[in-house]
Amino acid sequence: MIGIETVPVIIGPLTYLLLSKPAKSVPKTFELMSLIDAILPVYKEVLGELNAAGAMWVQFDEPSLVMDLEVHHLEAFHKAYSFFGGLNGIKLIVETYFADIPIETYKTITKVKAISALGLDLVRGTKTLSHIKTHGFPSDKYLFAGIVDGRNIWATDLAAASSILKDLETAIGKGKVVVSTSCSLIHTAVDLANETTLDDEIKSWLAFAAQKVVEVVALARALEGRTDQAYFAANAAAISSRKMSERVNNEAVQKSVEALKGSDHWRATPVVVRLDEQQKKLNLPVLPTTTGGSFPQTVELRRVRREYKSKKIEELEYIQSIQQEITKVVKMQEDLDIDVLVHGEPERNDMVEYFGEQLQGITFTVNGWVQSYGSRCVKPPIIYGDVSRPKPMTVFWSKYAQSLTARPMKGMLTGPVTILNWSFVRDDQPRSETCMQIALAIKKEVKDLEAAGIQVIQIDEPALREGLPLRKAEQAHYLEWAVHGFRITNSSIKNTTQIHTHMCYSNFNDIIHSIIDMDADVITIENSRSDEKLLSVFHEGVKYRAGIGPGVYDIHSPRIPDTEEIADRIRKMLAVLEANILWVNPDCGLKTRKYSEVVPALTNMVAAAKLLRSELANTK
Repeated sequence: MIGIETVPVIIGPLTYLLLSKPAKSVPKTFELMSLIDAILPVYKEVLGELNAAGAMWVQFDEPSLVMDLEVHHLEAFHKAYSFFGGLNGIKLIVETYFADIPIETYKTITKVKAISALGLDLVRGTKTLSHIKTHGFPSDKYLFAGIVDGRNIWATDLAAASSILKDLETAIGKGKVVVSTSCSLIHTAVDLANETTLDDEIKSWLAFAAQKVVEVVALARALEGRTDQAYFAANAAAISSRKMSERVNNEAVQKSVEALKGSDHWRATPVVVRLDEQQKKLNLPVLPTTTGGSFPQTVELRRVRREYKSKKIEELEYIQSIQQEITKVVKMQEDLDIDVLVHGEPERNDMVEYFGEQLQGITFTVNGWVQSYGSRCVKPPIIYGDVSRPKPMTVFWSKYAQSLTARPMKGMLTGPVTILNWSFVRDDQPRSETCMQIALAIKKEVKDLEAAGIQVIQIDEPALREGLPLRKAEQAHYLEWAVHGFRITNSSIKNTTQIHTHMCYSNFNDIIHSIIDMDADVITIENSRSDEKLLSVFHEGVKYRAGIGPGVYDIHSPRIPDTEEIADRIRKMLAVLEANILWVNPDCGLKTRKYSEVVPALTNMVAAAKLLRSELANTK
């Protein structure tokens, strides 16, 4: 007990059920909401224990309220929170975030008497203010106004935010508006004070979690009539500086993006024709084998990169060390008899950070870590201005790797949509505009790789689905510009240059037609880790004409699958896919694994592919 009053936060019952997955044995007709009566007593027990421990307020996170909910979902919500109303001495906050609340949902949640406060995202919820002004806000509730962006790292325009808060107070009553962040601050870096090497001008445009707390306090005091004039003036100067800065605005890049309009950037020749031309040049066997791109990142490899970055070793020593690793990886793949090789990416720290460090308009932090998943953290790039590519980024390494082998060597790139979705993105222009700028930068790299003799180029887009808006009405627009951005990267190359893409970390079944519209020659895609759900779309009749490699084993596990297990997976794929388009590959890149796991797993994968080739030949 240290005497600090806190607000416990619990995932709300509606969101808990909607994010749950039925067990495999459960019938498809099972309705998750049918469990609402079973879980409510447990929630009430937890609330009672928190109340006994001294909690005055408890926050229920219900982000599912911004989704397209059905009537029975709203009925379950009303039932749940009415059920909580019998508990005396504790006040409930229901918090939503990441989008607007649909109007019918807004009407439902504002009528529940047991709720003492509603938290609404005013950053991404652009229609929320209209809901409040048009339909009112209940006088018995507080509004937790999410006016400070909890998902990005830009300083809040305090003057604009203060004006909105005053309008809200006028609409719903004095003392009823609580200034808040739009969501949890887990999505931002911790403290800007830790960034001692960041450019001072760019730093003045930013606010990490610690700075956002200060912004919340300053806005709350301003709403009470106690404005910190010096703090607001400094903020206004930083906002103006960012708008006018030459390092933000690059006229040449803006003109290049403008010139893209009017074209959908499809490659001139259909994919089936391109595949025929590519096969004549590549001469690959049926069921060709390849990997996702990266190979194990050893302690020694990380040491070399770290010492080179801190200038403890010379560039020549660094290049020689990386080339030795590439040579080892190429020979290993040849010994394993893999058909299309990769260089292993030993020079790369992170698939987005590596490219971000070489593109103009993007900067990096030293300590700006954020949680990715589990205990894994990343340092997202900060896209602060118009993006361009000053010079080639990967050609040197890919060209060296190709010189070591007669087999095709994949050039490995991260796609524009993934760079966008895994970065802190500027908020002063549409995300689609920034995506097109990145796409043009990657397009230059693709052309240079092709000119250097690289015949197979992989442009990874694992984060394509991650950027999908929560509301169905907005999804088509996102997919249109995201897929267009990918096509821009490779629309002008030769028919004989084979474009691969790779996707993982998501369920892609519901966007399969957008994936087809990407017009890649080959897609390798996570399949084993997701219990082969991907194959169900082909069972349902979706026709895929390009090359496709559903992953044959899960690289996130140290477990080594045997040859027959992998062969059985390939047989399942052949039941729904033509042999002439099927590739054999792991689910994803191999950098998180050890060589003691990678070598036997790939050995078994190649053996399984050869076994199936024999079976196919015998069948014919």
